[in-house]
Amino acid sequence: MSANALLRSYQEQAHVWDEMFSAGGIRPEYRQFVAALETLEGQEMTRKDELAKKLFMSQGITFTVYSDGEGIEKIFPFDIIPRIIKHAEWTTIEAGIKQRLKALNIFLKDIYHQQFIIKDGIIPAALVYSCPQFLREMVNVHVPHDVYTHVAGVDLIRDHDGEFYVLEDNLRTPSGVSYMLENRSITYRIFPDLLPKNNVQPVKDYPDLLLRNLLALADRQVSEPTVVLLSPGIFNSAYFEHSTLARLMGISLVEGRDLLVHNHFVYMKTTKGLARVDVIYRRVDDEFLDPLVFRPDSTLGVPGLYWAYRKGNVAIVNAMGNGVADDKAVYCYVPDMIRYYLNEEPILKNVPTHQMADADARQHVFERMDRMVIKRTNESGGYGMLIGSAATEEEMDDFRRAITADPRSFIAQPIISLSATPCYINGALQPRRVDLRPYALCGPSGIDIVPGGLTRVALREGSLVVNSSQGGGSKDTWVLGPEAE
Repeated sequence: MSANALLRSYQEQAHVWDEMFSAGGIRPEYRQFVAALETLEGQEMTRKDELAKKLFMSQGITFTVYSDGEGIEKIFPFDIIPRIIKHAEWTTIEAGIKQRLKALNIFLKDIYHQQFIIKDGIIPAALVYSCPQFLREMVNVHVPHDVYTHVAGVDLIRDHDGEFYVLEDNLRTPSGVSYMLENRSITYRIFPDLLPKNNVQPVKDYPDLLLRNLLALADRQVSEPTVVLLSPGIFNSAYFEHSTLARLMGISLVEGRDLLVHNHFVYMKTTKGLARVDVIYRRVDDEFLDPLVFRPDSTLGVPGLYWAYRKGNVAIVNAMGNGVADDKAVYCYVPDMIRYYLNEEPILKNVPTHQMADADARQHVFERMDRMVIKRTNESGGYGMLIGSAATEEEMDDFRRAITADPRSFIAQPIISLSATPCYINGALQPRRVDLRPYALCGPSGIDIVPGGLTRVALREGSLVVNSSQGGGSKDTWVLGPEAE
């Protein structure tokens, strides 16, 4: 099918914001890309799609789905049609994320020290103390440069009116950035001349920016501080990302068994003996980091690591205890945090959220469950979630019982009509729903956000769930420079 025929056959969805098409035709930011598509011969799109799949396969770009029982790794699904964002829109997104992360970082320092936000009645104490990710072990612990959220992934969605909303904040060990980098690399291979012609902003600086921030955290006055990436190992769903980032930054990829603590200092075992470690970029969850303090059955962490960290002898990225700030019940209060700490109005809005611990909100949600998304407050990856419009009565009853038994562990949000973008599927352009996860790096010198992020795609027709663990894929995200407009 020719590109012209592909575009003509595309069927937009009613009451859904389409990223490429508007009532007046193709949106301005897509016109150059579409004009290039129209010059392609009949089967060229299919050839490019097949090339992308081969490149992902040959480079081993994979992820793991734990729940399907089909083995360890799958090739990460990739769609060749990029998602394009105007420079002006990106400027707003960038400012909104920086504002949000400033407030969340201050909140984390406050909640583990003076707790002014609780004393002033902005956030209920019970909400914080009932959060399973609130670590009492982090109370009064000094964090280098007062930076808790060194690496953050903020999930954004666009509603039917075209406005961006923050769906959730990921402040613990956010994943997916390697797919952002690989998606761009693959796009350069299949559309080599289109990125410079469209003045697409680069994302390749991410590993350099991350390494710069990691090195800046080293407390020792040495010419080359030792930085390592701590991974749970090959069976972790994001192991491809761990190995990719370690390679791109030129640092050692280690597991817990490769490190030891002696006299409250951390050392890495090497062929030349022990080497002192200054900074750990960890991709291991809090509860597995130190079996002497947290879970005694953990084999993923390092005995004694907590006290080495507490004494300031090693920096850990991200800080322990961050989960209290990205708990989905605490999410409701982020706009209040921005007003309280920064004395500013939020640039990016939250999705309206009902806390199930509130009896009135619970009743309101129970009566409209078919129009709600119910989420567990401490689950991720699309697990522990009910989309009312696609749920059976039995599933809704199960959630009602679970919510009634433990209301603190659930929130509800109205079903947001995620924006759609054309995807090249089975030789045709088909609309699929998307979200966007930009990645922010917070260091002693400020916050950097590479222009782009991971656009995740709900590849199943009609689905609103974009997570790779639930059958989702991704596409390259182009942020245009100011000259392109």
